[in-house]
Amino acid sequence: MSHNEGASYSAAAYNSTIGIQAETVHDSTIYFVHPDASPQEKYRVGVQFLEDGVPSRAREMITDAIVHGHDGTEVRFHWVLAMLSARTHHDLTTEEIERLRYASRLVRTYAEDEWKEALRVTFDLLAALSTTGSETGPVLKQLQDLPLRQHDAILRHLDVILTGGLKDDLWMETLGQARAERFGNDRAQRVWAYFAPTPIGARAVRPRPSTAAAAKAALPVRAVLFAISCALLWTLALIADPAQAIVELPVALGAGLTAARFGVQWWGREPRPGPAAEAHVAHPRDPDFTEDGFTKRVRHSFDHYFSVRRPHGYTSDAWLAHTVQIRSSLAAEIADLYRESRIGVERIDWLIRYLAEDARNRHNNGTLFDQHRQDQTPGRTKALTVAALAALGIAALATFGTAVTDAAQPRPLWAFLAVLGAAWSGHAAASRWLEVRQEERRLDRETRKYFEQLTARQIAHQRWQSFLNETRPSELEMETWLACDKTSFVDEALRHHRLTWRNLITHTILVAPGPSYKRGRVRGGPWRYSHYVFRLFLFTQHGIREISSEFNFSDGTRRNEQRSNYRFDALTSVQVTENADVGYDLELILTNGSARRIRVKDADAHQLAPTENSQEISEINLSAAGSTHTFRLLEGIAADGKSWIERHGPDSLAPFQIIG
Repeated sequence: MSHNEGASYSAAAYNSTIGIQAETVHDSTIYFVHPDASPQEKYRVGVQFLEDGVPSRAREMITDAIVHGHDGTEVRFHWVLAMLSARTHHDLTTEEIERLRYASRLVRTYAEDEWKEALRVTFDLLAALSTTGSETGPVLKQLQDLPLRQHDAILRHLDVILTGGLKDDLWMETLGQARAERFGNDRAQRVWAYFAPTPIGARAVRPRPSTAAAAKAALPVRAVLFAISCALLWTLALIADPAQAIVELPVALGAGLTAARFGVQWWGREPRPGPAAEAHVAHPRDPDFTEDGFTKRVRHSFDHYFSVRRPHGYTSDAWLAHTVQIRSSLAAEIADLYRESRIGVERIDWLIRYLAEDARNRHNNGTLFDQHRQDQTPGRTKALTVAALAALGIAALATFGTAVTDAAQPRPLWAFLAVLGAAWSGHAAASRWLEVRQEERRLDRETRKYFEQLTARQIAHQRWQSFLNETRPSELEMETWLACDKTSFVDEALRHHRLTWRNLITHTILVAPGPSYKRGRVRGGPWRYSHYVFRLFLFTQHGIREISSEFNFSDGTRRNEQRSNYRFDALTSVQVTENADVGYDLELILTNGSARRIRVKDADAHQLAPTENSQEISEINLSAAGSTHTFRLLEGIAADGKSWIERHGPDSLAPFQIIG
């Protein structure tokens, strides 16, 4: 679609409605420079910035290294590239041009090596640009003869400043290299990992503190009273009928021990949560239960992963119905564990996915509902407990009968009191003892379960973190792919308009976030986006041609391409607005009164680490987006029209001379 000057512009076509779907900042020290770092370390970080597409910071770091004595052909070569990367002649200040001329005079003082030759070729290319009608064949031959590392670096970083016939001679090589690298290193299968959120650490439900303190305190008194009552009753029975009492005592002791042994298994096996535990997890079917947004997202994530991580032979609906109670319990547990962290659900998706896979694997092993079966008491245990309690009761009554056989004496009263005391204190002591034993068993069981779950989840977390680290592209790979996308976009625009570089005065490309995107960066580095908007301005003798398109960075596909044309004098005003809470906007105003606001970058202060400077990070992002160069160019044209470009073109520069 083409628009002539004066045509009305659709705000929807050009204005970006930014929607951040997710963002992450990767912990990395590749850009970290200690205040006391050596010049060599500053130079290393500067080269890293240059390779990763942040030339503004590269200039600062490499210049600082040179000032502090770290100099040489390799250092100077990278300094020159940093000075020229993503810039044209009109971006260079008078001071920077003089420093470049000074560096060109230094070349002859260096010892011969591959870096000196690369420096010489770089300055010869600049000289060919600034000399009208100069022969480019010799310098292009010198460029081709350079080692691949220096050759590719010159092509990449001088891409913007080279133009005209020289750029035409190099374009097919540049385009061929971009086509070869654009989808290299398994781009389509790895880009997602750059925007994947950092997984939060593993957690598990901690064992509840023991509630048996009161029972432990009351147990000794009741146990002593029970022992005294039993001793009194048996003594009375022994006095009345020693032979009978000696038989009844072992029976009572055996029955009591059996009841204690199997009773504690019955009582301690089946969970009886207290009020705190019951309040720990609310059930979604309770009429008074309300889910917050975080819990709903957790439940939806569980539903999703259980539906795709299902056993063979199950449909999604069948598996979800089969595991409804397990999912509900796990979702409530995970929501409760991570709610206070103020995190997005995507940071715990790794855990939810692991739990879904674990449920599937346990189903395949036949152990999915083992916990429920383990909590059920076997019928044999219940029967032995009931039988032992019955035998104990019969033995107690028999002992009481033996104790009161001689009714002429006052023993019946004492025997009755002994039985009453034994019954009350025995029940009280048994209840406290069972409570203590139950709590000990429960605490031991929950502690063992906690460490087992935590260890398994930590292993899953480490496995996922390692996979992300191995899959995530490097900054250099991300920058290389982005540069290849821009080269491909420029080539298609040139072919569409049937232009060559000889037909262009200059060009600029603005890289901005797309309408809806994920974004990520490393500490100290620029934001990178899952979806971009590329906006290319081609400046010819007749005016400006503007082409914009949305890019999916994962697969390099484009959509919603827009094209427009206007004369130089049609651009009347360029305004840049900055808002710390919103970001940077560029507004273009044409003679017909139409205005277009272009979002350049979003705010990033809320994502800064304590060691990062907001102004510095903002400048890094603007530099990486190409906005500084674009702003200066458009502002100059809005002020002076075509004459501004002519005054600041390469022909306005005196040639760089390398003597010797």
